[in-house]
Amino acid sequence: MPMVSVDTPIGHIGIVEEDGAVTHLLWSSDRPDEPTDMLREAGAQMKAYFAGELTQFDLPLKPAGSEFQQSVYRQMQAIPMGKTRTYGEIAKALGCMPQPVGQACGANPIPIIIPCHRVLAANGLGGFSGAGGVEMKITLLRHEDAYPYLI
Repeated sequence: MPMVSVDTPIGHIGIVEEDGAVTHLLWSSDRPDEPTDMLREAGAQMKAYFAGELTQFDLPLKPAGSEFQQSVYRQMQAIPMGKTRTYGEIAKALGCMPQPVGQACGANPIPIIIPCHRVLAANGLGGFSGAGGVEMKITLLRHEDAYPYLI
């Protein structure tokens, strides 16, 4: 599968494409590859995000997951940059319990672009399955000026 490696303030990030859509984000990547036009755009958007010039990604996405996971991914994509929601708020919108929402967030194959870092526990940060764990979540929230929401 084609991939582009993007140098960011949090390290080299790999963005993987399949059939013209982003399918995965890898937390470390330095594999040289000949990127497609879509991956060049994904890399440019990732750089713009970290430069503070992009608040919403506009890329074709095809994350793997069940229909429930897809519904959680859509809810996460609706959270504006600099804002947060709780697992419970998303659960209420979907008519389910918060724990499966947390599990879907942890299964998100395209973090940052599908912003699972913007989803918090009712009484704190909650978890983060990306590289660096909760520290990375804090880093991303601070980048988005969402740090006043941190407890």
